[in-house]
Amino acid sequence: MTKIAWLVVGVAIITGLGAAVAPMAKNDIPSAHAQELAPPPEPAFKLAPSTPIAEKKAELGDDRTWSPAWDLWIEAALPDDLLSPQVAKAVKPFCPRFVALSEADKRTFWAYFFQALAGAEAGLVPTADVHHKDPILQVRDDVTHHLVRQQGLLQLTYMDQERYGCDFDWEKDKLLDEHDASKTILQPRNNLLCGVNIIRNQLIDQHKPLLSSTSYFATLQPGTISVRVFLRQMANVPAVCKRPVRTEPQPEPALREAAESAPAAPTNDMPGTRSSFAWPVAASMTH
Repeated sequence: MTKIAWLVVGVAIITGLGAAVAPMAKNDIPSAHAQELAPPPEPAFKLAPSTPIAEKKAELGDDRTWSPAWDLWIEAALPDDLLSPQVAKAVKPFCPRFVALSEADKRTFWAYFFQALAGAEAGLVPTADVHHKDPILQVRDDVTHHLVRQQGLLQLTYMDQERYGCDFDWEKDKLLDEHDASKTILQPRNNLLCGVNIIRNQLIDQHKPLLSSTSYFATLQPGTISVRVFLRQMANVPAVCKRPVRTEPQPEPALREAAESAPAAPTNDMPGTRSSFAWPVAASMTH
């Protein structure tokens, strides 16, 4: 199915098209009153670009990859906080033009961000289930009372259901096979929407940037090998996020020749320079 087809189907599912039809206003109803009766407009959705790992999987025919439907789930679930100017500074290294973007483009940025995060955390495999051997990580999950396991697209734990209000149900899941994809923590929608809650907590409640040494996600912690994996997946961030390349206007040929032949005026100041767009996170790769 093409991305356009996914977009049509996904928006229809999210908005409930066909399930309800807004009543038509009669001609004798004042237009102002008719507007009050009309349902609020649904937010616009766009599909995010593919991350490098998703592109590679497509080349190899690996079907354990990002689904366009997941873009739509994320975009529909985003809280207003993550679309407000309040997060502009936090996301600036990846989306310098965030404040200037339309709401639809802001939602697309976040869809891409979570695709990149899932690529770094779990290789886009929704059933990824990891038990780390590091002694520091040998702790018990407060919900399962077993040693912590990181599961799903964003490598979450059952403890997150209480910490971040995620839609997990251990009592139900423990009756299923350990690697059953129907487990709520392994369901892409529940896993990704829990991630939305976690990032909102980091940016809004804790007032931290996306890259933070105390981030829940190791792949968002500067100075680690893990963050380099994440940064590579951010290579295809939506083009609207980037600042346009600035170039000096070129004068007409006759004016240019006159300017070049004229003697330079003396000055004590260094000439100014104007640089083109440079990817902001490139410097992070050297940490």
